[in-house]
Amino acid sequence: MATLPHLHSLSFHTPCSFQHTKSPTLPFLALPPSSSSPFTVSSKKKNPWLDPFDPGEDPDMEIITPFPDGKQEEDPSFPANPSNPYGFLKFPEGYNVELASLALKVRGDVRRCCCLMSGGVYENLLYFPVIQLIKNRYPGVDIDIIASPRGKQTYELNKNVRWANPYDLDDDFPEPAEYTDMIGVLKGRYYDLVLSTKLAGFGHAAFMFMTSARDKASYVYPNVNRVGSGLFLQEIFIPPSSNLSEGGYHMYNQMIEWIGRPGKNVPREPVPPLKVSISKKLRAYVAEKYTKEGVEKGKYVVIHGVQSDSVASMQSRGDTDSLLPIQLWAELVKEISSDAKPIIVIPHEKEREEVEEIVGDAATILFMTTPGKLAALIDDSAGVICTNTVAVQLALARNKPCVALFSSEEKAQVFVPEAEVKNCTVIASKTGKLIDIDVEAAKSAVKSLGKTPVFA
Repeated sequence: MATLPHLHSLSFHTPCSFQHTKSPTLPFLALPPSSSSPFTVSSKKKNPWLDPFDPGEDPDMEIITPFPDGKQEEDPSFPANPSNPYGFLKFPEGYNVELASLALKVRGDVRRCCCLMSGGVYENLLYFPVIQLIKNRYPGVDIDIIASPRGKQTYELNKNVRWANPYDLDDDFPEPAEYTDMIGVLKGRYYDLVLSTKLAGFGHAAFMFMTSARDKASYVYPNVNRVGSGLFLQEIFIPPSSNLSEGGYHMYNQMIEWIGRPGKNVPREPVPPLKVSISKKLRAYVAEKYTKEGVEKGKYVVIHGVQSDSVASMQSRGDTDSLLPIQLWAELVKEISSDAKPIIVIPHEKEREEVEEIVGDAATILFMTTPGKLAALIDDSAGVICTNTVAVQLALARNKPCVALFSSEEKAQVFVPEAEVKNCTVIASKTGKLIDIDVEAAKSAVKSLGKTPVFA
């Protein structure tokens, strides 16, 4: 076998073969020659065919310490507290280690709770008793809400909610950036409990799982679409139909049963009624608005439910037939007592021209789109005439006399149970369509609203 002429004079040594020379610059690193030194020159030459590009040892290489400047400086620790009875822990005053997670898990306690809300204003308003139940069951809990932009407006009426973030959970194809950002937001808040009113399949259950919350509970589809969701959830609720809003006022009864369940030495928590809180700013804003129209506090009747394609109509997803044309409202306006001024609430400015043309000067028209403003307007009124919109629930929450128009008796019983004890007069259509409602029965019920009480 022929030898390559240009590789004949090359010498290949192991990386450890070097001369023990005394370094002129680093005398403390000089290695004295010794037969017992681990760094010995190997007599066996390296095969040049294994690495033809190895030039051998570097004569200028010096062995230095990996920490030439010494060890890195560490932050100073807090001084030990000699008066601490738990001296072995060495906790300084004012500081403590977070050891609560295990205890919270054992007790089933909740410090931080997040509610993922599906639906609009109506569905979010009916969730208020659930929020109050969580607050009563776990005193001191921080409750956050993730809801659609419209649903988020409802929580200006709830003092128990810490943060409310807008995010549309009903969007089947969210933007990837928004989706991952919301997961990061929820993950960074370290929730103990995450509740969801969106019917979960595999995708939404995986979304809840990625929040890294300790406990996760959600409604799931009542059909085959829920397959795989139970792998990511600690508790599931199966509604009777795929439209949760059809349950009406008690649409969240399964979640309420689970949250208020009794525990060891803890009785079952009773379900609180629907209540809303109205801020002073909202009251002042709404009072200024109706005062400009020449209306006095307590001397007007609110009319809500004018037919419109606006999302500010605040209907329930469980009852889409809940709006009446302005022609029928004009007939009811004539029956209102002269002691009260009717105020018609419109959800969009495009409806104003038609309402003015049909009603004329018989009623005042106010444009309001948020549930907070509508609640403040109802709270200062003498009564409410409405269809099955959020106005009927706000009137019952503020104990205002109400005349509610429904498309059927079944819908009335579902959305306003025990109406006779809630100062609410229900007028239901006999054909199942709201447009066929008995106008004469509605007129006789409306006549009692707004009358000044007489005391003998």
